[in-house]
Amino acid sequence: MLRTLLLLASILTPCLPVLAQQALPDLNDIAGEFAFVRIQYDSYYGGGFYGGPWLTDFPASDENFLRGVARLTNVRVMSKPIVLRFDDDEIFDYPFLYALEMGRGGGLSLSPAEVENLREYLLRGGFLLIDDFWGQQQWDAFYRDFSQIFPDREMVELNADHEIFHTFYDIDGPQMIPGRGGRRGMGQAGMNEASNHAIMDDNGRVMVLINWKSDMCDGWEHTYDQWYPTQYANSAYQLGINYLIYSLTH
Repeated sequence: MLRTLLLLASILTPCLPVLAQQALPDLNDIAGEFAFVRIQYDSYYGGGFYGGPWLTDFPASDENFLRGVARLTNVRVMSKPIVLRFDDDEIFDYPFLYALEMGRGGGLSLSPAEVENLREYLLRGGFLLIDDFWGQQQWDAFYRDFSQIFPDREMVELNADHEIFHTFYDIDGPQMIPGRGGRRGMGQAGMNEASNHAIMDDNGRVMVLINWKSDMCDGWEHTYDQWYPTQYANSAYQLGINYLIYSLTH
């Protein structure tokens, strides 16, 4: 990944504690090296907001996360997120991809080209973060369809001592970050304990990180919402930055 090599020299210096509801810098004048790439995908039937589950919370969540990365690390970011599909050759230019709500809308509808291109991207060193889906029904729909990518590799649960939780911030494992509707500390679908699962390559590198029963994206999107608890927004930034740094250094 060419862009990964350009970034490594300027990453690993924590700056300030996360203060999610303080103003973050404008990005227009930052010379960016890291781009946040959101994945557009098809689901079997409609759902979500403004065009499908893939578009939920866009672009506010992605832009706020970029501001957080710029403020809290030495990673120089591009000012606006990019939208690509799994079958776009451009994904090979970026070490980090983000997708959400892949268990909604009846599950994923992936073309053979998308399956093949994503598999190749991940095996070459790419990283995919999947966020924001809840409950056994959504997990089952996601698992059924996403297993096409690596039918011979298990989705294993990560323990709190896995290095991905300690690459930048020292975090006590997965964190339950409620959506805005659950801002009083309760998750969705009766789920109040998050879990992280991963698909790994032959060397044990996490290729796909699956953030189940948690909603980092809402933590980013509602950074400035006075009714959304700062502790959850802080956790969303800390986890997201850890996943990002891991993707750039592994």
